[in-house]
Amino acid sequence: MRHARGGFTVIEVMVAIVVLTIGIIALAGSSSLITRMIGRGKVETRAAQAAARRMEVLRLAADSRPRCSDSEFGSGGPVVSGGMTESWQVPGTGKVRQVRVTVTYLTVRGPRTAVLETRIVC
Repeated sequence: MRHARGGFTVIEVMVAIVVLTIGIIALAGSSSLITRMIGRGKVETRAAQAAARRMEVLRLAADSRPRCSDSEFGSGGPVVSGGMTESWQVPGTGKVRQVRVTVTYLTVRGPRTAVLETRIVC
C-alpha cells in the first residue's frame, strides 16, 4: 500500500525559485527605469517653471504705461541660473507681439530645450 506524502518535490521548488528570480529581476529593472523617469520629470518641471517665471516678468513689463514701453519688455538672454540657460525674444513692433521664452538644460542624453510662447497685446 502506498502512503500519500505531503510537500513539494525538488523540481517544483526549483521551478518556483526560477519564477521568483525572474520576477525580482523584472522589478529591479523597472524600478531603475522609474527612478530615471522621475529625475527627468523633475528637471523638465524646473525648466517649465523657469520659462513661466520669465514670461510673467515680460507680462508685467508689458503692463507699463504706455503699454510695452518698459525696458524689461524686450528680447534678452542668455541668462544662466541653476544649470539652465534662458533666452527670450520679443518683437520690437506690432500691436500683438509673439513672445517666445526658451530654456535649455542638460540631461544625460545631451541638451534639451523647453519653449513657451504667447501673444501679448500692446
